[in-house]
Amino acid sequence: MSRIGKLPIAIPKGVEASVSDKNLVTVKGPLGELRQSVDTGITVKVVNENSANSGDVSTIVVKRHTEQKRHKAMHGLYRSLLANMIEGVTTGYKKELELVGVGYRASNNGQSLELSLGYSHNIIFQLPQEVKIQTKTERGKNPVITLQSSDKQLLGHIAAKIRSLRKPEPYKGKGIKFVGEQLRRKAGKAAAKAT
Repeated sequence: MSRIGKLPIAIPKGVEASVSDKNLVTVKGPLGELRQSVDTGITVKVVNENSANSGDVSTIVVKRHTEQKRHKAMHGLYRSLLANMIEGVTTGYKKELELVGVGYRASNNGQSLELSLGYSHNIIFQLPQEVKIQTKTERGKNPVITLQSSDKQLLGHIAAKIRSLRKPEPYKGKGIKFVGEQLRRKAGKAAAKAT
């Protein structure tokens, strides 16, 4: 059995989880509501247990029907996706992007992000309503874009799309990178001549 898939997911207080007859899991919490459709080869159940010391404890249990390779792979996948949904509606997710380069700027007006990345024109990137954006520019520091959402998949997708507008180049490291990301740097021609 999948080591990740067999672990039950604890549902914290203030979070509601339900499974429809079409294998659609809905999770509601303080930060919003998320839905995930589950493959028919996987069964999801919300189990309520009464324990003497902690009261009502609800968990989500994910099971697979067969031992097929495909079902084994999806068992752990859907358990991870559901655990991410629970964490998303309780604490949320956050990603920070840093703009490295002379004259690189970022500003936001509502859900539209305006980027100046050294091209002949500014890039305007429209964000979905589920993602909150904040831009910070301080003197002497690189501009930072902060993205927050309860949906981990959507947040990662949006952050990767923004990063792809100007990927960091390996010589000087100019471009958009995640805060804390380690880049593999290459030595330029000058370093090759010196040896």
